[in-house]
Amino acid sequence: MTVGFGVVGCGMIANFHARALADAAGAELVACTSSRLAKAEEFAKEHGGKPYDSLEAMLADPRVDAITICTPSGSHLDPAVAAAAAGKHVFVEKPLEITLERCDQIIQACEKANVKLGVAFQSRFHESSQMMKKAVEEGRFGKITMGDAYVKWYRSQEYYDSGAWRGTWEFDGGGALMNQAIHTIDLLSWVMGPIVEISAFTSTLAHERIEVEDVAVATLRFANGALGVIEATTASYPGSLKRIEISGSEGAAVLEEEDIKSWEFVNATDDDERIRTELAGKTSSGGGAADPSAIGHHGHTELFNDFVRAIQEDGTPAVCGSEGRRSVEIIRAIYESAKTGRTVKLNA
Repeated sequence: MTVGFGVVGCGMIANFHARALADAAGAELVACTSSRLAKAEEFAKEHGGKPYDSLEAMLADPRVDAITICTPSGSHLDPAVAAAAAGKHVFVEKPLEITLERCDQIIQACEKANVKLGVAFQSRFHESSQMMKKAVEEGRFGKITMGDAYVKWYRSQEYYDSGAWRGTWEFDGGGALMNQAIHTIDLLSWVMGPIVEISAFTSTLAHERIEVEDVAVATLRFANGALGVIEATTASYPGSLKRIEISGSEGAAVLEEEDIKSWEFVNATDDDERIRTELAGKTSSGGGAADPSAIGHHGHTELFNDFVRAIQEDGTPAVCGSEGRRSVEIIRAIYESAKTGRTVKLNA
């Protein structure tokens, strides 16, 4: 069974989804729609599929089994709910939505319609990320003491000025955290386990005409007792690769984009040298640190492979709705702490 996908929103990120679908097993891009038909026609000319002038028309196409939503962050809800009601499976570019209430509406709509829901957190599928998680699960760090995430990226003023929706609470849902650091926040919580307390500061220091933060710092307490920090900015020229550091009483490791930069444990294994050698040069692009288009689509391909399997085998996608919701919960808690000046507690 080949799963036919319709693309909603034909902007930059949709191009990565289209390339990933072309490489994914059992997937086919069969349709697309955008707010302007001309844009959908241009997208279809490059990637294939039938262009539609409305979501409703595309959802009526029997070849469309699933949709992938590539619209601005704050406009994921309506197409997701409409697709679920039409019996189509739903895949959403990050974030799932920009508030927990909107996330929950999508999750509930997909559950009610008994369709699959997946969210684009492709960094989980990198071998280096999976090795970090495996090391945590196997207890190789001993007592984990710290888990830190750093996303020191750069976005020009022209980037924010290029679209009226950029840098707005209504459509972006936030700034450096919700749009840029969310992948790393998802990865940190996936590897380390739940975050239970957050205290934070945010500010807008280097950009004009935006409503959202371009600098954020949060201190964390994890359910396992470890402490940590999240640092995120779009005002650090020229931009550095995203970074996760995990420290414990018996080991420490550093992940920079897809590269293992450090991998040291008291109880060494035969595989450690291979990890240090083979996973030290995996990053093949700028990782979006300065240019949002400077990313590969291989992670998205693995996401779609997993999503298609879930549809074909009636399973649960690895990054399902509840998993996609978690990073939004963390980021909203950071915003609440920064606004109120108080520590925010989360449920483990």
